Amino acid sequence: MNFVKRAAFSLRARKGKTGILLGIFLVICTLLLGGFLLQDATARRQAEAGRRIGVDVTVRGAGLTSRTVDTLGASPPVQRYNPMLRAVTEPQGLAPVVSNLPEPRRSERAGDGGKDGLTVYGIRDSGMLLDFATGTTTIVSGRALTEQDRARRVVLIEQRLAVRNRLKVGDRVTLASADGKRRAAFEIVGLYQDPRPDPPQWVAPSELSANQVYAPVAALTALGFGDRPEEAVFKVGSPGQVQQLRAEAARLLGARGFRFDVNDKAYRDQVLPLQRVGSFTAALVWLITLSGAVILSLIVAMTIRERRDELGMLLALGEKKWRLIGQHTVEVAAVLLPALALAALAGQSLAHRAGSALLAHEQHSVTADRIPSLARVPQAPQMLQEAQAPQVRMDVGELGKVAGIGLGIALVSTVVPGIGILRLHPRSILTDTE
Repeated sequence: MNFVKRAAFSLRARKGKTGILLGIFLVICTLLLGGFLLQDATARRQAEAGRRIGVDVTVRGAGLTSRTVDTLGASPPVQRYNPMLRAVTEPQGLAPVVSNLPEPRRSERAGDGGKDGLTVYGIRDSGMLLDFATGTTTIVSGRALTEQDRARRVVLIEQRLAVRNRLKVGDRVTLASADGKRRAAFEIVGLYQDPRPDPPQWVAPSELSANQVYAPVAALTALGFGDRPEEAVFKVGSPGQVQQLRAEAARLLGARGFRFDVNDKAYRDQVLPLQRVGSFTAALVWLITLSGAVILSLIVAMTIRERRDELGMLLALGEKKWRLIGQHTVEVAAVLLPALALAALAGQSLAHRAGSALLAHEQHSVTADRIPSLARVPQAPQMLQEAQAPQVRMDVGELGKVAGIGLGIALVSTVVPGIGILRLHPRSILTDTE
């Protein structure tokens, strides 16, 4: 009789043993499938975190110009960049917000702090400013400045300045160069709110947060405010790409002609829990594979020992030993298919729950140990919620991996104990009185 048919008859005749094998394979396949799904989910979440958060690199130096900033911004690792050009201008038909505290005598002022004016910042993308990115400063009307505004004369002003001058989105204000010789009209595209309180002592209007105006850096350069930003912030995808940007900055600015500061704290705080879960899941997959192979090997070895008489009769009838091993392999492998089908139903739910629990634990650990100030960031709850909810998606690839590992376990668990079959002799089995 064909050994495949004998395997089918054996499975039907030994329903108890078949049920045990099915239960073991179901547990193994479910855990393996859940592990692979969780690995895939954490890998996607890690890539998304890199694209969303990235690593901020701040470059400062005497040789920094708008051209060098644009050149660095065009480097492959850079996702977004933002130069910062700062200047103070006298208001043209615009009344700045003033401090309510008494003004000291001119002799008591520090430097030229008594200059009345506005502080204008030339930028490229207001969304990359720290206060805007963390939600401390918010847009209350209109829109933010983006890189699409680089060739336009538009401004973003604080709502207190707008209220004082009865301005709204769509109105125009006139800005002048530092020497007052050049003037240009700028359209207000957005109003923002800065909740920071004013200093406890009197300061010049240009130092108040209500008098800070943001405009495209190219428009301020054309107005006569120079072409040398104080600094530029570049966002790259991961810490591994920082050195590539550093090398490009050294080529443009000279090896010692710049300062290079890296802020990857937000990236690491979000990615570290995902990396820990991925490492734990990889170790868990190996542990499940080895444990499953050992357990099934022991069960098959016990089965072979119990079926010595059957094996002896088959050998006496001329059955080849490799076909006996093949029969046991088919018996174990046949149980794999229904176990894999049942595991597909439970694996996705298991992976989602396990991932949420593990990420919640890791995120809580990181929040408590490394970022105690995260609670002061308005988006922190949303960031934590996103990190704790990996999107688990099942596809054929994960099922194929589990099927391959399950088949490997079936082969190992039958071939290794099957070595004992090679040592069997039918006469010794049939004459054994034990």
